[in-house]
Amino acid sequence: MRVLVTGAAGHVGRYVLSELAARGHRLVVLDREPVEDARVDRVHTGDLQDPDVVRAAMDGVQAVVHLGAIPHPISDDPSALFAANCLTAHRVLDEAGRSGVSRIVATSSLAAVGLAWAPRPLAPRYLPLDEQHPVLVEDPYGLSKLVLEEIAHATHRRWGTDIVCLRMPFTGAGTRLKSHFTDVAADPGAHRSGLWGWLDTRDAATTVRYALTAKLRGSHVVNVAAPDTSAPQPTAVLLERHLPEVPVLAELPGHASLFDSTACTRLLGFTPRRTRTT
Repeated sequence: MRVLVTGAAGHVGRYVLSELAARGHRLVVLDREPVEDARVDRVHTGDLQDPDVVRAAMDGVQAVVHLGAIPHPISDDPSALFAANCLTAHRVLDEAGRSGVSRIVATSSLAAVGLAWAPRPLAPRYLPLDEQHPVLVEDPYGLSKLVLEEIAHATHRRWGTDIVCLRMPFTGAGTRLKSHFTDVAADPGAHRSGLWGWLDTRDAATTVRYALTAKLRGSHVVNVAAPDTSAPQPTAVLLERHLPEVPVLAELPGHASLFDSTACTRLLGFTPRRTRTT
């Protein structure tokens, strides 16, 4: 397929380009930063808030991978962050639907549930946390990701485009990931709000590829997380020390993740496989 990748210059974007290029997809990229990559057919440099830029990039593509967004909640103007993420999501998804794109894969975040960046300590209603967990979100970043998912559903209703929104936790590889593991080991309690979730960027890119070609219809939200936690302590110890009041609805042996990713396996045919020790 000819695939448009927004946010292609970002951390996840670079891995996605490599993953898709290795499988023979023809690539069109759009980012505010110039992208120099011999594997790319066409490069568009500009702001996703600009309708003309998005429309030009959409020309002739069959699928879209939407990664372009502000990837963290750190901002002097949280309202502007929220507005930017929501506007770019609608601009890209609606234009894709209008242009006849058949499949969209968008990176949401497990922050859409509302735990990761909550302005006050919150606990999940139950664990492991699945896609049906009640929304608790109060922060503007998590809210922008929840709106992205609603935009996806609306895009499917309006244009019939099949869409997969991937809810990812902290995503990293190499020194970025090693540094994260070191931080978690030094103070596991400080990472309670993120439920010690993580994902190797290589698995994130592979999940995107599977989501592009999975035989599904509709608009879906899917958890994508590593099969274990980012902490050196067993999961039972983390729960006892930091979330003793939360009902646990399934066995979580060893270092099992607190996120339920079975829908990823069922719908996309792929399960993240890299663990903290491999």
